Amino acid sequence: MTEKPLPDAHPLPKAPKDPQARLEEAQELIAKFQEQIFIRFKDYVLSIALLAPRKEDEGRIPVLVLIDDIESKKLSKEALREKLIKIFDEEAAKIDKKLLPEVLLLSELWQYCYDSKHEVLQDLATSQPIYDTGVLQSVRLAEIHKQLVLQKFEKYIMCYVLGGSLVQGTATTKSDVDVFMVIDDTDVKKMTRTELRDKLRAIITDLGFQAGEMVGVKNKINIQTYILTDFWEHVKEANPTIFTFLRDGIPFFDKGVFMPWKQLLEMGKVKPSQEAIDLYMSSGEQYLARTKLKLKEIGMEDFFWATTTPAQAAIMLHGHPPPTPKELAAALRELFVNIDKPLMEEKTVKIVESIIKVRKDIEHGDKTEISGKEIDQLHKDAQTFLKDIQPLFEKIQAEKDAKTVTETYEHTVTLVRDVLNAEKISPGKDVLKTFNTKIIESGKLPERFSRILEDIFQAHKKHQKDPLTRAQTQELAKNGREFYKVALEYLQRKRGRELERAKVRVEHGEALAELIILEKQALIIHDVKQQEKQYGVADIQKEGSLGVFQEIPAEEYEELLAKAAPPEKVVLKDAFFTSLTTLFGKDATVVYG
Repeated sequence: MTEKPLPDAHPLPKAPKDPQARLEEAQELIAKFQEQIFIRFKDYVLSIALLAPRKEDEGRIPVLVLIDDIESKKLSKEALREKLIKIFDEEAAKIDKKLLPEVLLLSELWQYCYDSKHEVLQDLATSQPIYDTGVLQSVRLAEIHKQLVLQKFEKYIMCYVLGGSLVQGTATTKSDVDVFMVIDDTDVKKMTRTELRDKLRAIITDLGFQAGEMVGVKNKINIQTYILTDFWEHVKEANPTIFTFLRDGIPFFDKGVFMPWKQLLEMGKVKPSQEAIDLYMSSGEQYLARTKLKLKEIGMEDFFWATTTPAQAAIMLHGHPPPTPKELAAALRELFVNIDKPLMEEKTVKIVESIIKVRKDIEHGDKTEISGKEIDQLHKDAQTFLKDIQPLFEKIQAEKDAKTVTETYEHTVTLVRDVLNAEKISPGKDVLKTFNTKIIESGKLPERFSRILEDIFQAHKKHQKDPLTRAQTQELAKNGREFYKVALEYLQRKRGRELERAKVRVEHGEALAELIILEKQALIIHDVKQQEKQYGVADIQKEGSLGVFQEIPAEEYEELLAKAAPPEKVVLKDAFFTSLTTLFGKDATVVYG
């Protein structure tokens, strides 16, 4: 046997409860056995597994050793097998006579599948791996998936075949398990062949996930599903995937379809048609043409968006609306280049201009193709642009953060003073201390805002000496927004209560008018019961009567209400009540509550 390196074994999945108990009992014995056979045969041992108990074992521990014999040249398979059995029996007897080694050559396993002797696959599916380079796990996964598929669709499954790197001898522990299925669609009547393929493919893929969970691996099985009519067309067209599938595939299930095709291929009877040969010969030019189209697409779109969108982002971050690509270079020069202290170099703007021009030339047909060398240069230019624009982002962001810190602090101080003024409390020298004492400690606002305000004031103080980090600025802004919301709601509630004291309601007929009496004006809703309300305003005369009612839009009414200062007290004179009859009629009645 020639030496052949194999991938390292992967961690073993957890076994079911009963096999796990058996495994624990035999663990020490199997570990010693594995250690001994590895001295001479580690490079050839693909897997060691504890087989399910059988009646004939009579209490012994059956241990399967899967051997890679694909490159064995010195001995025949029979001689190699007998030699290994003798050596393994001797080593097992030295450890404990309960150990019962069984040897399975990889070539034998594949031959069993060719001969439709699938009992060995069932034994492997129920075994518990002790050591595995990935082969046993893959076989178990495919076999369990096959059984799930056959339980559901045996009528339609023509063959289930293992393929890919595993059977080609190039698999690693990270390789997918490639399986192929051919589905009989020749008697489909209730749906189209495409519908049948898609429906079965979705269910079969889901069964693949289930099999992976049972074996203890995820996203490892790769399933190729063909309907019989399509598969036959692929064979006639000499599809390379199908030829590889027939040449290398190992049938785990076959209704007499796969093996005849495989043997016909080996006999040279499956040959591509002249049409298929012509098609493959012409495909080279087609793929080359597609390559040129892809290069044009990269030159036209990818580099364009890779530079223009960050450039527009910088302009938006600076506080301006994003310009169109046509206006982009001019906007960059105006905002960042042609200023007292430039934030960007002219060469950076020229990169954007050149990339935009390439896109425009291709779009208008002035440039019909683009070379790989040009693509490399565009890629280099785009990288340079992104590198050059990064300091600009950082500079603008730093200025924006500094503005955020200042504005958040100033808005917070203004709100603190507004709340104190609303309560007719003098801010004093220490506005924060006054707010804590008179507002928070008195229960008018939640206690947690004492800490939030302290954090805002301290952050602003720290920023005067050392600019805050981006995270600190965001935290400051978050605290500011939270206090702004609560303080504003507090002011609105208080103002609402004050305005409520200035309200007069007047019944006239079936309608109900509402008047808010301010110092010099009365804001009037003619009938609050109506969905489409009539808003108005009337001046308050010196003698206390209401002047002429002037109808105004709802927006103007809301604006006047927002600016209105609630009066200290509302004094209604006789002239006011008299003028109500002029506005609302002789049946006008003032109501309370």
